[in-house]
Amino acid sequence: MLTSINANEVNTVSHLIQLSVAPVFLLAAVAGLLNVFTGRLARIIDKVEKLDTLIDNKKTNEEKEKLSEKSKERRLFLTKRMENINYAILFCTTTGLLVALVIVTMFLSSILEFNGSIFIAILFILAMLSFISSLILFLKEIFVTTSFINKKKKATLHK
Repeated sequence: MLTSINANEVNTVSHLIQLSVAPVFLLAAVAGLLNVFTGRLARIIDKVEKLDTLIDNKKTNEEKEKLSEKSKERRLFLTKRMENINYAILFCTTTGLLVALVIVTMFLSSILEFNGSIFIAILFILAMLSFISSLILFLKEIFVTTSFINKKKKATLHK
């Protein structure tokens, strides 16, 4: 047996879907950024593993120590980059979770008929603060990378 759908219910759901489109686009942007962040993290991990393999493949302890001294600075630099990207991934993932909670809260507040506007606003503000944090950490990672490369370039020029 089919029942008729109330026009107000359709309009309410339609309006909720319209309101949730912007946060859904934000989720797509967050997913894109997470893809970039994880790609950078994978490259950093590959470099660390390559460095470790290079050290392990040296036959004498003297060769290992000599290479190890040279690679300590590089490894420290890569570790710093890894930390920044890990935190950027953490904050970006938190952003996605908070935005998803905004969407869920919007629908639940309509279905269960409670005023969730303050909770939605707080979640969205937290999401934006988390997003800003992830972008700042990403920017920091880029600056760390370029400063290290510039320092190495200057050292090479002075030799």
